[in-house]
Amino acid sequence: MNTLREVLVAPSLLSADFSNMIGGVRTIEKARGDWIHLDVMDGMFVPNITFGPKMVSDLREHTDLPLDVHLMIQKPEMHVDQFAEAGSDHITFHLEAVVHAHRLVERIKSLGKKAGISIVPSTPAALLSELAAILDLILIMTVNPGYGGQKFIPACVDKIRTLDTLRKNNGYSYKIAADGGICVKTADIVRKAGVDVLVTGSTFFSASEPAVLVSELKGNKVI
Repeated sequence: MNTLREVLVAPSLLSADFSNMIGGVRTIEKARGDWIHLDVMDGMFVPNITFGPKMVSDLREHTDLPLDVHLMIQKPEMHVDQFAEAGSDHITFHLEAVVHAHRLVERIKSLGKKAGISIVPSTPAALLSELAAILDLILIMTVNPGYGGQKFIPACVDKIRTLDTLRKNNGYSYKIAADGGICVKTADIVRKAGVDVLVTGSTFFSASEPAVLVSELKGNKVI
């Protein structure tokens, strides 16, 4: 069990004030967040609409933190070039949204970016076994994607354990991320299951002391 491993915290700007995104970025930086998570939604793959590559490009000018772009969109293969050009560091798409996932992973890597795949709660982790060797990141949705502030789905934890075992048994190097309903309590659960990256939205931006929260999410005792 990876109970003592420090993980990365990637606050999601989905829960920030959209009229002051730079303020959201500064809050993440001051709290010592590790990545900035950007949820791109098209209103078709998920029932919400957020923003496109221009948001990524504009934010890129204001921070040196890695921009972790999560494409919750149909036909992501039509847009990865734009998001790469905009300054994304990691580009993650949904397995459920594509047919030729291997091809798209290779395309993202050819653009000099880290490539990730995400799966929704109803998708088995086993479907990633043929792609695991070439992935930099696997993002496990621990809620049904589309909106912030949802309740954590405990059954998704088994997927994290499965992927951690697959990684250890084969010497793979991908990071495992959990996204949805992440708070101090659920962070402890997924850390122990093998997670490397915690995506947190409403919990982070509603915290009275975001820096303390980040430390607690990582499993550090705050005195």
